[in-house]
Amino acid sequence: MGIVLREVSTKRELKSFIRFPDNLYRDCKYYIPALHRSQFRVLSNEYNPAFDHCEARYWLALSNGRVVGRVAGIINNRYNIERAGAYMRFGWLDFAEDPEIPERLLGEVEDWAKKKGMEYIHGPLGFTSFDASGVLVEGFEEWPTSFGRYNFPYYNDMLCACGYSKDIDWIEYNISVPEEKPERVLSVAQIVKKRYSLKNARLDKRNDVRRYSAGIFSLLNTVYNGLYGFSTLTEKQVEDLAQEFISLIHPDYVSVVLNENEEVVAFGVVMPSLTKALKKAGGKLYPFGMIHILKALRSNDTIDMLLIGAKPEYQNKGATSLVFEKIIGTIYDKGIRHVETTRELESNNKVLQLWSGYDYRLHKRARCYIKPVWSV
Repeated sequence: MGIVLREVSTKRELKSFIRFPDNLYRDCKYYIPALHRSQFRVLSNEYNPAFDHCEARYWLALSNGRVVGRVAGIINNRYNIERAGAYMRFGWLDFAEDPEIPERLLGEVEDWAKKKGMEYIHGPLGFTSFDASGVLVEGFEEWPTSFGRYNFPYYNDMLCACGYSKDIDWIEYNISVPEEKPERVLSVAQIVKKRYSLKNARLDKRNDVRRYSAGIFSLLNTVYNGLYGFSTLTEKQVEDLAQEFISLIHPDYVSVVLNENEEVVAFGVVMPSLTKALKKAGGKLYPFGMIHILKALRSNDTIDMLLIGAKPEYQNKGATSLVFEKIIGTIYDKGIRHVETTRELESNNKVLQLWSGYDYRLHKRARCYIKPVWSV
């Protein structure tokens, strides 16, 4: 019996969609299960505020009644308006090692793209830049970051066989923390504070972080606006993301830089790595997943660099040195030995320059693909 496609239309089918990778990668050391509960909220129009401006359809591929692949088709109308384009996204793409499976799954997305008048199909991308994206093409024997994703090496060749080509790459670095604090960064921070009347916000409690969350996400919308795949976050999305992050991240791992008017001009957010905790959790938060996560948040030797940004007018004034001043203090206080940069666009030289002067290695590369609809 050949491959049969089924569009997801029930909660039971959506749960099968979410859990499929756990089965596909059950014997893979480096696969990290996403939390099922979190995935359900992202993929459900009942909970995800992105559906205010997004459309989505999900498909499962079955062989002899067993799920062997999945894919999501997404139209982010806000992104298309902001970029004056007509893009269909594909995401949540996973499949067994059979070239017919991705061909059939992506064929459904392509047919929908045609009907909707789209010009290009690109991905893997989610609803927002906070969803897992890209196909891993280098670093198959490296642990993903907490919010990263893993896939088998055969994905790239099979996507290319389906007519998709590289659009952009994201790269990730692992940075070894030096034995002594980088005094150069700390001294620059002191100079910048005096010269531009800047200061680090005092963040003792999660409510302190919450107080600046609107300023952080407003600045994020400005700084990340031109980046690949990013669409401006709405107020509902900001509230949703703020609630999710603030519940997890201790204030010690958040850096907020203010000017003399108490405005947020730069920020940085890092987080103790949850990679191994999520591996142990197996996609389930309860009853034991939360225990592993809380333990990882309290005691860890690795952090993931999640977000960093500064107002354009402060980017060349050393504002990020104040961001690192706070984070460096936390790194040494907590005994952190490694920093994972998470995925950065390979063309984002401003961010890449931040790691110069440190002992680092480029150890992972992920790819986003594109295909013109007229070629379908």
